[in-house]
Amino acid sequence: LLTFFGALGSSFLYGYNLSVVNAPAVYIKAFYNKTWMERYGEHIPAETVTLLWSITVSIFSIGGLIGALSVSFIIKALGRKGTLLLNNGFAVIAALLLSLGEKSRSFEMLIIGRLIMGVDSGIALSALPMYLGEISPRHIRGSIGQFNSILICLGVFAGQVLGLPELLGQESRWNFLFSFLALPAVLQLCVLPFLPESPRYLLMEKRDEAGAEKAFQRFLGKKDVSQELEEVHAEARAQDNLHIVSVLQLLKNPAVRWQLITIIVTMACYQLCGLNAIWYYTNGILREAGFANNLLPYITLSTGAIETLAAITSDSVSWMPYLSYICILAVIASFCSGPGGIPFILTGELFEQSYRPAAFMIAGTVNWLSNFTVGLLFPFIQELLQAFAFLVFVGVCTLGSIYLYVVLPETKNKTFMDISQSFAKINKMPNPSLGQEMELVLSIKPDTNGKAQDVTKTESSF
Repeated sequence: LLTFFGALGSSFLYGYNLSVVNAPAVYIKAFYNKTWMERYGEHIPAETVTLLWSITVSIFSIGGLIGALSVSFIIKALGRKGTLLLNNGFAVIAALLLSLGEKSRSFEMLIIGRLIMGVDSGIALSALPMYLGEISPRHIRGSIGQFNSILICLGVFAGQVLGLPELLGQESRWNFLFSFLALPAVLQLCVLPFLPESPRYLLMEKRDEAGAEKAFQRFLGKKDVSQELEEVHAEARAQDNLHIVSVLQLLKNPAVRWQLITIIVTMACYQLCGLNAIWYYTNGILREAGFANNLLPYITLSTGAIETLAAITSDSVSWMPYLSYICILAVIASFCSGPGGIPFILTGELFEQSYRPAAFMIAGTVNWLSNFTVGLLFPFIQELLQAFAFLVFVGVCTLGSIYLYVVLPETKNKTFMDISQSFAKINKMPNPSLGQEMELVLSIKPDTNGKAQDVTKTESSF
């Protein structure tokens, strides 16, 4: 229940906002021109409308960056659940601004609304995975993460469905596409208060053992949760001896240099592979490929269907438009069944506990800045390179694939210590023994025989 409603008001909205601006693009540009005429008595220059539209699309990413940079402070003050509840307020405010912008004759309201919606997504993409990861038993944590990815895909698909001409994709109804943003947020706002806070947060940060015990009991459906409480206590004792590293310290530390480079490359490729260009500007891309305008909404709809299906299962010749379309579907399917959900998981795997907050902040910054770059520059790249616009993304994908093949070790079924030891070689750092690593991370002293204590009992299942 928590996974569904948490993702509905967070991941689903993020996916919806990736695609919702595509269908009404022509009508929004016409609204910009009409508003410009009323204000200045002349038609808006073509370059200006392209710039305004690019800002409208890409400022969502600037909001995401703001949200990603501020989420750690909000989570510390309000907790995981409290942060998600507060975040619903941003979604409602954004929905009001985006819905009423046309009636108010203000394209600035649309731009500000997209900015606030970006803040919502930036907070959600950090707070929700943290919340779900802390409440999910180890054996289903991967499935929970995949469900989060599926809701993003369903959000993209929902934006395309509602954007059909038969529904809300008309000049008289496009503003209702943005009104829909409030519905998932209100549903989450109604359900989430009745669900528990993260027991790890309650015990490790609020020192509320009674509250943590009740939360464990509700999430696990059993009375005796003493083992789970002891595991979190053990982790809390370990973290008391850890120094949380700042962003600057992380950047200067040679022991994690290649982990950091790997995360930066992965996050950059995640956004610069061309997929967001497809979501933001699908109609324009297909129109340039040669498809008739009346077919565009339905062809666009199939791209969202392909993405959702892939996530669940992990102009010279007449046939050229269809070849272009097949290539677009291939990009979507290969992305969503492959690297689509990996970068966020990888960030947590490559860094130990003391480095993770700074690592997630750097990863989020690269992610959203790269997203902004695609949203802002792709219309100009398309005008300049036309049919060859996606060759830019081909180059990024090729270089990124080569780097990851050479540098990134396999992390499947490996502990954090195993992964750290794999990078110790490339970082040219001493490779610590298992006992030394345990002492460093968990502050466990060797027993009288010189062997490290068994830590399997203290490994948290949450």
